[in-house]
Amino acid sequence: MSDTHSGGPAASGGTAPSPRVPSPRVTIADIAREAGVSAPTVSKVLNGRSQVSPATREKVEALLEHHNYLRRRSRTPRTCGLVDLVVNELDSPWSVEIIRAVEETAAQHRAGVVVTALHNRPADTLRWLDNLTRRGSDGVILAVTALTPPQTRTLAEARVPVVVVDPVGTPAPDTASIGATNWHGGLAATRHLLERGHRRIGVLAGPDDVLCSRARLDGHRAALAEAGIAPDPALVRPGDFHHGTGFTGATELLALPEPPTALFACSDLQALGAYEAVRRAGLRVGRDVSIVGFDDLPSAAWASPPLTTVRQPLGEMAAMAARVVFEGHEAVLPGGTQRVELATELVVRESTAARPR
Repeated sequence: MSDTHSGGPAASGGTAPSPRVPSPRVTIADIAREAGVSAPTVSKVLNGRSQVSPATREKVEALLEHHNYLRRRSRTPRTCGLVDLVVNELDSPWSVEIIRAVEETAAQHRAGVVVTALHNRPADTLRWLDNLTRRGSDGVILAVTALTPPQTRTLAEARVPVVVVDPVGTPAPDTASIGATNWHGGLAATRHLLERGHRRIGVLAGPDDVLCSRARLDGHRAALAEAGIAPDPALVRPGDFHHGTGFTGATELLALPEPPTALFACSDLQALGAYEAVRRAGLRVGRDVSIVGFDDLPSAAWASPPLTTVRQPLGEMAAMAARVVFEGHEAVLPGGTQRVELATELVVRESTAARPR
């Protein structure tokens, strides 16, 4: 809806001014291109947000006026009572924890949740974007999911706020993101094993192209450096955060001529996959091989033996993301910051012990 409004009838004998007709063809991307700025910057000006210099704001405002850009009324948080949650897969315990927390927070705000699994398929993403723009939504929560720049521009032009949970890569500067201290978690996990005398520590890593995975591996390497131990590439196996790669990677590591006495898995699911590899090798978890996971999913405490792991506050992360959508960015994130990392915590259980002699 345009912010402009028509006045009363023309005075007797006068001529009514011609109404300003907004151009239906000019988009935020067009304005951004002409102003030499990004589309999100134009969106900030339209929504009256800060973090835009006075000179840039003046230039964008002038172009909006020149093109008679059709403005919607500024949206207050919680307008239609709906949030879109996007995950890669629905059958992951990690996704279940995120969905549960978003649903609980939405219920507190008397709102609904639309959950979409994209499975990294471009066609699914296009279908979801089309449905989103048709139904309207208070905002989008992306959980370990990345959109292409054109898809991000589509959301910006539709004035749909986006919050990223556990970002895949480095988020755009004007996109709110909520993650965890993954580097510190990797550091704490490896320090724990080093303190118990382990020196050959195998790593079941996550995907190379995922930010949290790289941070956990970097934290592991930092702990080794503290202890004066050079990282050994032969002790690292790539994975995808699922059981299968944990099993395969651990099987390969335990078959080495000098196998590791401990394993750091970058997800609980990989750690549980490693349990089976240890069993098939005729060894015992927590006695012959120590294992540390990452996430602290509900199944970690029920494993046999219970899994030592790094607790990632998934519920808190997802709930905060939902609150950003329903209550507004400034009301939830401290000091107007865009990037928040919640603390991880090492939870020690029975899957780790002193290095066997």
